[in-house]
Amino acid sequence: MQPFALKNALDNVRQTTPLVHSITNYVTVNDCANALLAIGASPIMSDEPADVEDITGVCGGLVLNIGTLNERSIAGMFAAGERASQLGHPIVLDPVGAGASSLRTKTAGDLLDNLAVSVIRGNMSEAKALAGGSAATRGVDVCPDDAVTEDNLEAAAAFAREFAAKTGCVVAITGAIDVVADGERAYAIRNGSSLMGRVTGAGCMLSCVCGAFATANPDNCLDATVAAVASMGLAGQIAQGRMGGFDGNGSFRTYLLDALFNLDGDALEAGAKVAKLS
Repeated sequence: MQPFALKNALDNVRQTTPLVHSITNYVTVNDCANALLAIGASPIMSDEPADVEDITGVCGGLVLNIGTLNERSIAGMFAAGERASQLGHPIVLDPVGAGASSLRTKTAGDLLDNLAVSVIRGNMSEAKALAGGSAATRGVDVCPDDAVTEDNLEAAAAFAREFAAKTGCVVAITGAIDVVADGERAYAIRNGSSLMGRVTGAGCMLSCVCGAFATANPDNCLDATVAAVASMGLAGQIAQGRMGGFDGNGSFRTYLLDALFNLDGDALEAGAKVAKLS
């Protein structure tokens, strides 16, 4: 990927202020809204089935996060997703905890099968569960056996490309090393901070950021997703760099949002660690 593609993708978010409808995790909904605002987008959060079709209709993109499922939110996701599919809006699916319970796995699979999903964003355990492969999801965290490492990176990229080709989606598998792929190309992104795992909702925030980038860059979902993942990872690095001796995960959370808020295309181009994989 050319560096200017990253810069242009972020600049497009800042310039267009995409309106993103997010049906997301109750645990992280406030941080998701703030992450969208920080990156330059505008959030709307509604999961009421009687409300979501109208809300989706006035937005440009949709994020579906299954972190705190209930019957109403599931119905709302399908209603919003069907409307977004009709309108050709990008849909980001975050299959939080897929593989940890039959309800989560089935719901994520049904959403993927029945909606025009553009981006799947999750950890490797969730991606494997959604793809029907073997995975041992540990709650909402990746199983250590599924973690992407330098040793298994090429295999992870091959899986991501195959899954992307099968679904027609961009697949973003995030962790210590991130892999983003469509059916033909795969990229490794080596930005980020281990402290992001100490904050509830960093992944949920990333999925919403992916929704903003996909909405603002409708003609290149792969580049948009790479830029979104690199932006979040670089923001994590910047946030960690601000940490003082008495700072903890609460300070890191604030610094992370600040870093997203202040990130621009030139800084992203300079700091992103993106490599194309064979």
